[in-house]
Amino acid sequence: MRSRVSVAGVSVSVDHYVGGRRLSSPTTFENRSPLDWSTVLAEVSAGDAATADAALAAATEAFEGWAALGPAGRAPHLRRLADLIDERVADIAAVECVDMGMRHESLRNRVIGRGARNFRAYAELAEQHEERVWSSNGTANRVQRLPAGPAVVITPWNAPFMLATWKLAPALAAGNPVVLKPAEWSPLSASLLADLADEAGLPSGVLNVVQGIGSQIGPPLTSDRRVRRLSFTGSPATARAIGTAAAANIVPFTAELGGKGALVVFADSDLDAAARTAAGQYDDSGQVCLAGTRLLVEASAADDFLARFHAYVDEHLLGDAHDDATTITPMIHPTHVTRVEGFIERALAAGDKVLRGGHRHV
Repeated sequence: MRSRVSVAGVSVSVDHYVGGRRLSSPTTFENRSPLDWSTVLAEVSAGDAATADAALAAATEAFEGWAALGPAGRAPHLRRLADLIDERVADIAAVECVDMGMRHESLRNRVIGRGARNFRAYAELAEQHEERVWSSNGTANRVQRLPAGPAVVITPWNAPFMLATWKLAPALAAGNPVVLKPAEWSPLSASLLADLADEAGLPSGVLNVVQGIGSQIGPPLTSDRRVRRLSFTGSPATARAIGTAAAANIVPFTAELGGKGALVVFADSDLDAAARTAAGQYDDSGQVCLAGTRLLVEASAADDFLARFHAYVDEHLLGDAHDDATTITPMIHPTHVTRVEGFIERALAAGDKVLRGGHRHV
């Protein structure tokens, strides 16, 4: 198996990144592009319990030194990493586009740059929380924030690069080495992030990236007693399993799960702005955590609002993710397409109507 492959003209490692070096696994999994499901982008190393153990050992070994740097010592590393992300936006966007299917225009102009801003923001925030000592009425007071220890971060398949930085930046800024496990449906940009961390000079073991199938490498990662913080974005079922493991080891755990957020529209709203915003939830095929999934419209404004809403929906263009005019790109995975079709089937069975779309476009 090749250790690096060319994806969209960019060299990408298909191995894990543990303790500052690349580590391969004897087994692999196929990584296919949602833009063309017949295209195999890479055979990626599939981690197991031994991989998880190696990554956690590296993070544990790195903890004392990384914590000892203090916020002021860690901040330059994070700012250097942010600078490198800005320099490599084009490459990261190119890989993420074919790996996850998000619009190239959105990635290069907004999403990837947000990752750099995350690192800068948390570097600054950590510096503002240096140890404080003061006297009051003859009493000495001291506030000291101490790093917790190795953190395991498990990220989703949508916008994987930016969402990884969302979790990594605060953990690293606070002095906690991280083991990052990206979703197997879009694993490649995490490997690019490891390359950038290496180039930025992060000490060995401070950032580790392990690839693999969640059901195989997830349990040994999340149940290990060396883990002191857990963060996960994904399904409620997986979150329950991780939460059980976290509770057994008394480890704080944060989970961002799916939701059914509603957009509420009152009759005295700016109906045109509301309709335009609502139609925007379909951008990038609706595969965005922040996208609303329901509309609650005051009855007296419903007809007017729906007419405007449908007009904006009809402006959406299905097409190539590399075409800047495209607003709706292919969904991430055939399994996800089937899941979305299930939403439509259940709605029809309940007596609802499909007003736009409702079928595959091939």
